[in-house]
Amino acid sequence: MPVRAKAKPPNRIRIEHPAPTVDDGRWPVKRTVGDTVDVGADIFRDGHEVLRAVVRYKAPGDRRWHESPLVAVDAHHDGVRWEGGFTVEEPGLTQWTIQAWVDLFAGWRDELARKVDFGQPDLGGELSEGAVLLRAAAERASGEAARRLAAAAEAVLTDPQVGLDPELLALVEEVQERTEATELPAPLQVDVDRTLARFGSWYELFPRSWGGFRGAREQLPRLAELGFDVLYLPPIHPIGHTNRKGANNTLTPGPEDPGSPYAIGDETGGHDAIHAELGTEEDFDALVAQAREHGIDICLDFAIQCSPDHPWLREHPEWFYRRPDGTLKYAENPPKKYQDIYNVNFGSEDWRGLWDALLGVVRHWVDRGVTVFRVDNPHTKPFAFWEWLIREVRADHPEVIFLAEAFTRRAVMRELAKIGFTQSYTYFTWKNERWELVEYLSELAHTEEAEYFRPNFFVNTPDILSDYLADGGPAAFPIRLILAATLSPSYGVYSGFEGYEHVQRPGSEEYLDNEKYEIKRRALDGPLLPLIQRLNLVRRANPALQRLENVTFLDAANDAILAYFKREGPNAILTVVNLDPDHAQEGLVQVPYELGVPPAFAVEDLLDGELHHWRLGGNYVRLDPAERAGHVLRVDTA
Repeated sequence: MPVRAKAKPPNRIRIEHPAPTVDDGRWPVKRTVGDTVDVGADIFRDGHEVLRAVVRYKAPGDRRWHESPLVAVDAHHDGVRWEGGFTVEEPGLTQWTIQAWVDLFAGWRDELARKVDFGQPDLGGELSEGAVLLRAAAERASGEAARRLAAAAEAVLTDPQVGLDPELLALVEEVQERTEATELPAPLQVDVDRTLARFGSWYELFPRSWGGFRGAREQLPRLAELGFDVLYLPPIHPIGHTNRKGANNTLTPGPEDPGSPYAIGDETGGHDAIHAELGTEEDFDALVAQAREHGIDICLDFAIQCSPDHPWLREHPEWFYRRPDGTLKYAENPPKKYQDIYNVNFGSEDWRGLWDALLGVVRHWVDRGVTVFRVDNPHTKPFAFWEWLIREVRADHPEVIFLAEAFTRRAVMRELAKIGFTQSYTYFTWKNERWELVEYLSELAHTEEAEYFRPNFFVNTPDILSDYLADGGPAAFPIRLILAATLSPSYGVYSGFEGYEHVQRPGSEEYLDNEKYEIKRRALDGPLLPLIQRLNLVRRANPALQRLENVTFLDAANDAILAYFKREGPNAILTVVNLDPDHAQEGLVQVPYELGVPPAFAVEDLLDGELHHWRLGGNYVRLDPAERAGHVLRVDTA
């Protein structure tokens, strides 16, 4: 008869409900460099054996796994839930798993201790078991440790107290075999970004309104002084001539109308070319280099659409939609029509060629020093394309950040974040009532979304001038600014906001005399800039404002007042904002015991330096929007 190979018995250790995960591990969770990844899992086994567990993790490019211990924390259920963590130090995909095993020596030791305490007289069998375990540990050890373990193996046969020595336990656990070692079926992942992916202040401008790249470059010292981390530029490529739009999106442009920069491409080039009126490639390179010197990243708009004059229309007509009569189909988002733009056809038979060309565009600008991309309408392109493109780019350049401009269905926005987008625009623009803000921020901060969806609270965009700003006028702008800057770690401002621009085109939420269709004369001189600068400096100085998941909303006995608390270590910030731009509002902000602050404490308003005294319970606040929109209070927690 053939000899059957000895098979190991099935694993008896169970590792269940590991966290953090997204969709049970289908997608990686997101963190930034320096973050601690808090790990947990239910770990148990039949019987009474003592278990040990670690989280094992491996950074991108690492050849070996590192370990950090897990500790049983759920005493009510006899240590079923285990927790621990590890710190991520490099951008890219970090792998992690959990390993658990039976600690034979600790189990033997616990049993021995109980029998010694009970006064059991005959322990010869138990001591012989301990001697075997100690000899095996001595064989795996070296040097002084091996000598001590071997000596203990002999001594324990006559002295039970030897086996109970805590120093001996530590020596054994350094070298003992991991019996019944069990791991998760497959490693999980953490997508690690640099800090800018989580925390940063963005400023958007059209270079042509500032004198091209050279004019934009002249603004960099002031933008850095104002505390901005990202300078975002709408498309900088050649603009098509056919069906060019005039002022306010008309179909009758004048000879001087520059057209929309989103109508990309003409006879001089497409997505990898620069509009001649903005400057040369050398001018662009100088802008990127000088921005870096000031600690500012350049963000480019990645808009996958073409004017009728784009070279791809001639070179790759198969990449575009055609009607049955052979005519090309221009872009529409009813009631909006974009006669100057054609969308590409991701269902083309040459879809692979199209994908490669678009990847080539992104790589072209990354090679020129661009590290951030704001992606126009990603929700109208295939999920699989974005998953592939972002993975390909970040495999070589994990520092690159992708911001999704996707004002669409929530499930679609979540999916874009899961498949790789670093940040996303949000519905913040339209959340104005207290209940709306609390509900929306609670979703972003306190559900599974916090593991993968990073919001960017742009207060305005070239496409969106909200009714709140238009109707509220200048008093509404500080309100939205303080909310964006203190609620979300990332927020953005489109130029004109600091000057209280608030005139809508009739019947829409777009700006009248929209900058997308004309050149404006811009300067960094708006009256809101001092508050912007102050908030950006406050954000940088207070780690509590650099996180989202730490927000706690407080009752203020007035639905027109929003109060919230954030804490990171010893740093604590309490913000109070009047949501009503038309009237003064007063309230009683309730500070609960659960916040962990002293019964009475001092606060400093970081917007004006004033000192106040607060306490647990109710604290009177009155805010007149004509004078101040809110308080940003640093809490003395000592």
